[in-house]
Amino acid sequence: MTIAFTGASSGGHFYPLIAIAEAINDLVREKRLIAPSLYYLAPSSFDEKALFENGITYIHIPAGKLRRYASIQNVTDFFVTLAGTISALFTLFRLYPDVVVSKGGYGSVPVVLAARLLRIPIVIHESDAKPGRANLLAAKFAQKIAISFDSAAAYFPTRAQKKIARTGIPIRKALMRTEAEGARQYLGLEKGVPTVLILGGSQGAQRINETVLSSLPSLVSIANVIHQTGRAHFEDVRAIAQVVLGKDPHADRYHPIDYLSEISLQRAAGVADIVVSRAGANSIAEIGLWKKPSILIPIPEAISHDQRANAYAYAKTGAAVVLGEENLNPHILASEVERILHNPELAARMGASAEGFTDPDAARILATEVLSIALSHES
Repeated sequence: MTIAFTGASSGGHFYPLIAIAEAINDLVREKRLIAPSLYYLAPSSFDEKALFENGITYIHIPAGKLRRYASIQNVTDFFVTLAGTISALFTLFRLYPDVVVSKGGYGSVPVVLAARLLRIPIVIHESDAKPGRANLLAAKFAQKIAISFDSAAAYFPTRAQKKIARTGIPIRKALMRTEAEGARQYLGLEKGVPTVLILGGSQGAQRINETVLSSLPSLVSIANVIHQTGRAHFEDVRAIAQVVLGKDPHADRYHPIDYLSEISLQRAAGVADIVVSRAGANSIAEIGLWKKPSILIPIPEAISHDQRANAYAYAKTGAAVVLGEENLNPHILASEVERILHNPELAARMGASAEGFTDPDAARILATEVLSIALSHES
């Protein structure tokens, strides 16, 4: 049995596939099946450690982006995608997987097209409230379509509706639990002070970083601040923070981190009293599982079509406040953080509202279906 995964090169596409792979490996052990060969076909490996730990072999397949604005790169990237499709055809013909699991994004297009040409079963998962173009294309060929938001179903073609099931977002096992015990010492946090966890996505977010830096004196006066900056921004953020805080008596409450590993994220989530985050579906699902009040700052719609819809769909539960970038400034961010932290009843109500939004069994549900299709195809 052979299973191939594909998706774009971002944490929001990559880590749900890892969660499905974890669940597949668990089910294989439980059912005493022969372990399948797992492959990840994409433009980049993204996290080689996670691939290795789950027995997944990475194979490079080039893919070009289709931008939402006029650009000569749309022309050149068309030929990249064409080359990627040819490469994927040869690769899939050689591996001949029993099923292809696609997370969407530009990186999935060549593999999905090649799988269609070779009549290999395709399962797609859509994390966002508003599906991306890659998954809308793949829906025409998919045997099963999994969604995370009920609103996503309406965007798919009428003939695809019978293939749709709401499964929720697959979350890695390690992030389904938090570790508060020992976390303050591990992260160097001041005792007796609430903690704000700021996440900008796997790559960081420059606009959030800039706003946080400008609001630092206000934030550290009321809380510890754990700030995931993104690896590319870390040195600049740390240098600016040193200047902004200067001789501030609470400067030690600020903790910039380039990237939070699974263990670090478990511990940071465990001690966080509020989470400030981008509105990627994966991030929202994790925050929902943690039952933490949150402030969501979606990427503007002109850049990303999905995060605004995600943010407002989640905010309807009462678990989050949404701040659009057009309204984002240091004063508003600090004021919203302070308003929630200083109102324990509100914070508790927001945390409770998050319960039930994320299905902790999503990965297992998807893994069960993927294995069923793979075993049927194999036989």
